[in-house]
Amino acid sequence: LPPDTLAVSDPLLLVLVVPQYGRTEVIDNTLNPDFVHKFIMDYFFEERQNLRFDLYDLDCKSEKLSKHDFLGQAFCTLGEVVVPDYTPNTHTDTAEEEDKCGTVIVRAEELTNCRESVMLQFCGNKLDKKDFFGKSDPFLVFYRSNEDGSYTISHKTEVVKNTLDPVWQAFKIPVRALCNGDYDRSIKVEVYDWDRDGGHDFIGEFSTSYREMSRGQTQFHIYEVAHTHTDRHHERTHTYTQTNTNPHTYTGTHTHTHIHTGTTQINFTVAIDFTASNGNPSQPTSLHYMSPYQLNAYAMALRAVGEIIQDYDSDKMFPALGFGAKLPPDGRVSHEFALNGNPQNPYCSGIEGVMEAYYQSLKSVRLYGPTHFSPVINHVARYASAVTDGSQYFILLIISDGVITDMAQTKESIVNAASLPMSIIIVGVGPAEFDEMIELDGDEERISSQGRLAERDIVQFVPFRDYVDRRGNHILSMARLAKEVLAEIPDQFLSYMRTRGIKPGTSPPPYTPAIHPLLTRRVSRI
Repeated sequence: LPPDTLAVSDPLLLVLVVPQYGRTEVIDNTLNPDFVHKFIMDYFFEERQNLRFDLYDLDCKSEKLSKHDFLGQAFCTLGEVVVPDYTPNTHTDTAEEEDKCGTVIVRAEELTNCRESVMLQFCGNKLDKKDFFGKSDPFLVFYRSNEDGSYTISHKTEVVKNTLDPVWQAFKIPVRALCNGDYDRSIKVEVYDWDRDGGHDFIGEFSTSYREMSRGQTQFHIYEVAHTHTDRHHERTHTYTQTNTNPHTYTGTHTHTHIHTGTTQINFTVAIDFTASNGNPSQPTSLHYMSPYQLNAYAMALRAVGEIIQDYDSDKMFPALGFGAKLPPDGRVSHEFALNGNPQNPYCSGIEGVMEAYYQSLKSVRLYGPTHFSPVINHVARYASAVTDGSQYFILLIISDGVITDMAQTKESIVNAASLPMSIIIVGVGPAEFDEMIELDGDEERISSQGRLAERDIVQFVPFRDYVDRRGNHILSMARLAKEVLAEIPDQFLSYMRTRGIKPGTSPPPYTPAIHPLLTRRVSRI
């Protein structure tokens, strides 16, 4: 980050979810700040929630940001933050500019319903002397352990000047800030000697838990402060804790965020209707018409759903299929062809890659028919049947314009898929009646096939025309569509996990925090 002329910066991070959401505290004299302040946000799986982070170097006490040096900014969505292995792209003009970028590291964790708070007070005894001309100026830093074994800062005490036997002020803190409601989760406490230049000297550390601190509300707990795990000294800190509730054991259950927090990987597949009932793509009346001025109905539906779903797929590689077309060179009819022309590898890079493959297919295939859904459903079901341990979940988006001609086979495919980690989204485009598609949506009555009832509801059908903005605002239309069709996915995911007795993973894969490019003033873009 660009420092002050004669010193390092005093960073302040501004989080923007339009309008401004909040600010962190200011940390003096450092280029590597670890902010304590947390932001509690309502999270919606089915919506695209854009975030912007602005970083400033505070030069005075003014609340006006224009009075301070702007260091840079970063952009992401809330969906990207909750994905553990998301790796953003650095948007700079040259490699030289990219080298000058700092980073913002963002972590997200779902809050429990724990509403308890705890009053804590700590004192120290015979801490290390770190100052050459005096004693020490000690303060404590508290860290909550995360599900992946890493730590997140949750509280800092005040600095007590010139003493080896400090008594810090009592403070009240929410239990979920300390351990997110898990009474046995490790809490790490580090002890530092404060220095004016920001290079605080490490005195030592110890670990505890909320359950341990809450035992015996009238007694002191003594912890050894260790410089390292193998080098234990005799300095001690004494803790006195007071809680407002009796401790209990926290039992983990699946929630909506487990669909993308490392325990479950999303796999997204697209299937597009290329039947002749859509009209000649070269004519403006066609649902597949490629206008130079606006997206057609298929492209809008694809982008609306895909741009949200892609945040939860770590590799951003999506199989894209078509059905109901005659393929070159021999004109054979296919109901399960790869849009990119490669049946051995139908994956496209991101939604932009899917869009490009869709447009290229319109130029090479001949729209034909009939409208068969079962082949693409069975295609995804084959992959879903191979991974039933809860580590992966499959979502199939089908976009079609009309009557299903293999209704009996489609029902059978859905009944079979209902026992798999899989959901199906069907978007109807155009003016046709969608009676068959409505029948597949199991909200009113769960579908059956040959006397077998579907184990659970896995289909969500939406006619796009019901969500089109009458004033022609396509962005609003796509947002409305995405919110509606994705709203049932978390509950469908949870129903699969519950019926299979699958509990959240206790040892999720290694976690890499979301690191977002923080651009300098010269290269930042809005």
